Amino acid sequence: MQISAKADYAVRALVELAADSARPLTCEGIASAQDIPFRFLKSVFRDLRQAGLVRSQRGCEGGYWIGRDPAAISVAEVMTAVDGEFLTLRGARPDSLVYPGAARRLPDLWRAVEAAAQSVLGRTTIAELAAEGAAGTEGAVAAESAEGAEDMEDVASRSTGPGSSVRDVSPAVPV
Repeated sequence: MQISAKADYAVRALVELAADSARPLTCEGIASAQDIPFRFLKSVFRDLRQAGLVRSQRGCEGGYWIGRDPAAISVAEVMTAVDGEFLTLRGARPDSLVYPGAARRLPDLWRAVEAAAQSVLGRTTIAELAAEGAAGTEGAVAAESAEGAEDMEDVASRSTGPGSSVRDVSPAVPV
């Protein structure tokens, strides 16, 4: 699974905004703090603003604020706001895939991967990431990643249970 630069930058920008919500932050300041290309970040902010995840103010005292309570914004929501569909295969949603013959069960695996990723990223909030970053605790993120790996194994094993023709390849699927 590949996470786009746009999604990565969007999450990082929102975490930066959530960590310092007392004042508006400029796009230049966020780009510098997060080592993100400024021009790219401006286009990311356009998508975030359209999704209501940030709000802006013009002028010398202007900048960006987080648009909603960061505890109510999941990483999955941010990714969908900037990239569109959460997961696609060659432009198609996993739930619309149908393969013939021996590969007929493969779409079940893709749906399991999507469900597991959606589970982990859907329950991880911008507020949690900002708090962990501010506290310098990487242990909580590592624990969440471990839970996500277990979720991936659980979902994959359900789609590869008795009578299934799909092998359990969950250990080879990175989180």
